[in-house]
Amino acid sequence: MRRILAGAGLVAIAAGAIAQDRTAQGDLSVTIYNNDQALVQDVRQVNLPAGKSRQEFPDVSAQIRSETVTLGGEGFGIVEQNFDYDLLSPESLMQKAVGQSVTLLRTNPATGAEARERATVLAVNGGVVLKIGERIEVLRDDGLPVRVIFDAIPPGLRARPTLSVTVDAAKAGPRPLSLSYLTPGLGWKADYVALFDDKAGKIDVQGWITLTNSTGTTFANARALLVAGSVGQISQAPAVYRGRGTRPRGNVAGTESGSSQRLGDFHVYPISGRTTIANAQTKQVSFLDAVGVPARRGYEFRNGWQASADEAESAASILKFSSARQGGIGEALPAGVVRVYMRDSRGQAQFIGESDIPHTPAGSSLALRTGDAFDVKVQPVVEKREAITTDEWEKFARWKVTMPDGAVREGYAERPKQFWRTQMKYVVTNAKPEPVTVDVVQGGLGQWWWWRDVRVPAESIKGVQDSVDERRWEVPVPANGKVELTVTFLTPW
Repeated sequence: MRRILAGAGLVAIAAGAIAQDRTAQGDLSVTIYNNDQALVQDVRQVNLPAGKSRQEFPDVSAQIRSETVTLGGEGFGIVEQNFDYDLLSPESLMQKAVGQSVTLLRTNPATGAEARERATVLAVNGGVVLKIGERIEVLRDDGLPVRVIFDAIPPGLRARPTLSVTVDAAKAGPRPLSLSYLTPGLGWKADYVALFDDKAGKIDVQGWITLTNSTGTTFANARALLVAGSVGQISQAPAVYRGRGTRPRGNVAGTESGSSQRLGDFHVYPISGRTTIANAQTKQVSFLDAVGVPARRGYEFRNGWQASADEAESAASILKFSSARQGGIGEALPAGVVRVYMRDSRGQAQFIGESDIPHTPAGSSLALRTGDAFDVKVQPVVEKREAITTDEWEKFARWKVTMPDGAVREGYAERPKQFWRTQMKYVVTNAKPEPVTVDVVQGGLGQWWWWRDVRVPAESIKGVQDSVDERRWEVPVPANGKVELTVTFLTPW
């Protein structure tokens, strides 16, 4: 008879036990997506008897989505399938033993003598309640040498996650059965390490794939394929609007085809050879090594509408490079975090900041915010706001819109309570020993959409209207110098 002993967080199994060193998995392929989802395909050789039989598939994911299971092969039909997720543990052994008899093994701490007695498990609710003879006793967890011996493994309790399938085979014989299913708990992400050489205007980028496995199962000797992109899934969670965020300007999507493989609208990155993805393991694999990519540093300051500061504020430090084949990395880049380093005067690489990137096609322009500049500052100041005359309002408030059907409509916007002329000043200072160029961006201009374009009657440096909401000025600042940018806006309030 097989006997199982449990005590103080430890399960020991006697001779003839159920422990197995080898996995029951077969020829394994794992496709891992970005959104904590993976497709497992497992081809196992099974000898089916004729007629109905129950076939067990241990070593599947403990988080298997049972509704996604498919079993393929020839000469059989599926009658029923079950996923046995109640795994062997001291707690589950006790839970399953309620109403059953067990043996208590007590050791006298002074003499080392062992004493055995039979007990019936009455309840397991925050502790174990036993009936021993005519008395009721609580099995305490106080470190005393007491063990519980079970006569057998209760039905339905498994040492490993197991899928059982009842099949009906037309004839007996061995054949390959292809088991596939989806599971959460397997994930991957991309991380990048970039070494920037400011003097040379070059950057070296190393890309790493980080695999994680929390499925409760090890996937041994598997072919692994990583899919970059957001695969659609049905969810009961409410939809989340994904806005533009606060990325610096200069990120422009590319139009080139990289060398990575494709799967529909997604990019795929196969891991060379076979690999074992152990449970509760983090594994890193290199997938990119780009050397000497042209890069440059820039500065950017973004200001909200009518935002004025009493003191100068740091401009953002921006690192710009490309993923194009000519003059860039030349590859599509999966979403991830880029950590940027620079060498100090001793040649030692030092961390200077990090930024995330979205899934980026080849041929894109990238702008990464690595931090705030110590020596480059901008102070926005609202110098003057005044109401203007009705005649000026009539001149600037006329609108004209082409409708989807081609019809043209025009007129005057509803007259607001006030119509304002706002004069802004941006004081840009540079304490560095070399000249810099700072992109000053004024936001909040798009709230007057019916104007069709922004009214800027005067500006000391010619600006560029990047969007209906933002206008940008490239402000050159000499070494250890200061420049004042002045701009006048006309707005309905």
